[in-house]
Amino acid sequence: QVQLVESGGGLVQPGGSLRLSCTASDSIFRLYDMGWFRQAPGKQRELVAGIRGGGSGSTFYTDSVEGRFTISRDNAKNTVYLQMNSLKPEDTAVYYCNTRFPRNNYWGQGTQVTVSS
Repeated sequence: QVQLVESGGGLVQPGGSLRLSCTASDSIFRLYDMGWFRQAPGKQRELVAGIRGGGSGSTFYTDSVEGRFTISRDNAKNTVYLQMNSLKPEDTAVYYCNTRFPRNNYWGQGTQVTVSS
């Protein structure tokens, strides 16, 4: 079973940047389409960005983060990244990675991102 471990969250001021990392325990990860999800207090978990696997690398973003967030992956390191720029208070959430169509047994603990002055 693949385990996914997220890191890189923290407290940042509005307009600031963070880079999140998600490392998989198995190299089969490189075949998977991956996604970054987030869940804010009192809200449902939502997909914010995705990246194709198998060498494609094509990406997509939800409208609210388009132009501010960049998803990428390093298959040699079994890692997917989320570069977040121009952060806003509404980006505050716990961020998770999972396969693009999430598998229940792949959810990790997530990493908290708080955007506040």
